[in-house]
Amino acid sequence: MLTISDISYSVEGRPLFEGASATIPDGHKVGLVGRNGTGKTTLFNLIKGELTLEGGSISLPSRARIGGVAQEVPGNEISLLNTVLAADTERAALLEESTTATDPDRIAEIQTRLNDIDAWSAEARAASILRGLGFDSAAQAMPCSAFSGGWRMRVALAGVLFAAPDLLLLDEPTNYLDLEGAIWLENYLVKYPHTVIVISHDRGLLNRSVQSILHLEDRKLTFYSGPYDTFAKTRAARLANAEAEAKKQNARRAHLQSYVDRFRYKADKARQAQSRLKAIARLEPITRPQEAALKRFSFPEPEELSPPILRVESGVVGYGGKSVLSHLDLRIDQDDRIALLGQNGQGKSTLAKLISDRLKPMAGQIFRSSKLRIGYFAQHQVDELYVDETPLDHLRRLRPSKTPAQIRAILGGFGIGAEQADTVVGRLSGGQKARLSLLLATLDAPHLLILDEPTNHLDIESREALVEALTAYSGAVILVSHDMHLLSLVADRLWLVKGGQVQPYDEDLDTYRAFLLSGEKAQAKQKSEKPKPKRASRDEILAMKAEVRKSETRLEKLNEMRDKLASKLADPSLYEDTRIGELETWNRKYAELMEALERAEALWVSAEEKLEAALKQTA
Repeated sequence: MLTISDISYSVEGRPLFEGASATIPDGHKVGLVGRNGTGKTTLFNLIKGELTLEGGSISLPSRARIGGVAQEVPGNEISLLNTVLAADTERAALLEESTTATDPDRIAEIQTRLNDIDAWSAEARAASILRGLGFDSAAQAMPCSAFSGGWRMRVALAGVLFAAPDLLLLDEPTNYLDLEGAIWLENYLVKYPHTVIVISHDRGLLNRSVQSILHLEDRKLTFYSGPYDTFAKTRAARLANAEAEAKKQNARRAHLQSYVDRFRYKADKARQAQSRLKAIARLEPITRPQEAALKRFSFPEPEELSPPILRVESGVVGYGGKSVLSHLDLRIDQDDRIALLGQNGQGKSTLAKLISDRLKPMAGQIFRSSKLRIGYFAQHQVDELYVDETPLDHLRRLRPSKTPAQIRAILGGFGIGAEQADTVVGRLSGGQKARLSLLLATLDAPHLLILDEPTNHLDIESREALVEALTAYSGAVILVSHDMHLLSLVADRLWLVKGGQVQPYDEDLDTYRAFLLSGEKAQAKQKSEKPKPKRASRDEILAMKAEVRKSETRLEKLNEMRDKLASKLADPSLYEDTRIGELETWNRKYAELMEALERAEALWVSAEEKLEAALKQTA
């Protein structure tokens, strides 16, 4: 159980927590929510002991292990699989000791503990987690140095999930995942055997993966049972009640003050006026909960163009003469709301670049309306803002004819207030940078708006504002997002990018989610031919051979340990009456070792069969 008792903490003189308390039961899955900047990440650092409380206490069971995602995975030459395996430090230490241990008692203890932590299935579990986060077998055998920062963060996430700490702290874990990875993580957290606290603005995850909400507001913590939608309804009722009570109190205060104003200087009424002043002073102020102002987005409206605004015929696109997508026959009208589905690496970004004219086709034709304007928002664009300039500076450069008042009005239409407008971008929050990037993408009133993960830095209220803006927007929208709530409310067409092609996905998002989780063949009607079985690559075969060698080495060690235990059990003195208890202990350890040996043999057989099948396929 995690107990937070009356904690206080400030940053640069600004209090983030004042007498905040909460209790998280063991095994609970909890979503930590609150406005950006209220201190959610700071609370994680306090729980981990990386910051020192000014008051109060945070307590956990004495041997509880706390785990969170490392900020960076080193770009070394260690494979992804081995990097994840190393995250379970106890298993790694036991395996290392097992190679040098000679004392039969210690050997048996090591094997018992390895059996307890299910060490022999570790590689399969680690590989399964990596696969769920988007790394196929070939990628798992590659070194960390072969991947960019965002992909390494997935490896860091895989590592902490594999280590399975007693208290798992996740801070916006879906920000570096695609939709498919986010759906997998949602399902994994539901089954996670220990306590989880996750900071997230993803309503889908907060509705499907947690059973409670911990709300940080007004420097206090409030625990709500139920998923996010239940919390939202409960809090809305609380806000309405507080608003009604505040109105009643204000009316009462105004009535008393009116009496005081009229009679406080009249001798015969002075005493009554003084009593009413005291009554006013006794009225406890009803503090209305901090309500995150719904900072709306205001997208400029484009003129209407004749349909279609864009058409691709027999298109082929790729890089360096190698195609990524082919047989593209697509049409976009101005009223389209299209979500792109498909795992990372399948070509969603390539398609977006082709449509936005950032990438030329290798073959085929693209017809665009002569007046077509396209707005493009990509994740990395947030990082490409000029960090030493203010939002005002950005707009002045693009709209030199606008007056300062007009520029401030444009910024205000995207929730960037007067204070933020004069603040250099480097000091703005992630959400404020995202708003500025969205403003720049829509400044020219585009007829087609391409949004690649637009919600990564936006809080829940801002995401709702974005939904409203896109719903009212009269241009076409193409969305790439892991936020199923956003996709379900905005998109009315789904395109699946898979196997080098782009095809309409005729089912809905719930069906797509179920398909990903089931691992079965898609039920949607696809026009493309059934793909042929994929032949294993050279790297995949090398990884399979390595797995066979590891399985063989594991069997050799276990057989050696079995022989040592068998020799111990062959000692006649062990069967004397005075050593019956010791005999039972050794028999139990031998039985546990034989179970481990049986599992190891099954893993070796499975690895051999996979390798044999792959070799036949490539023959």
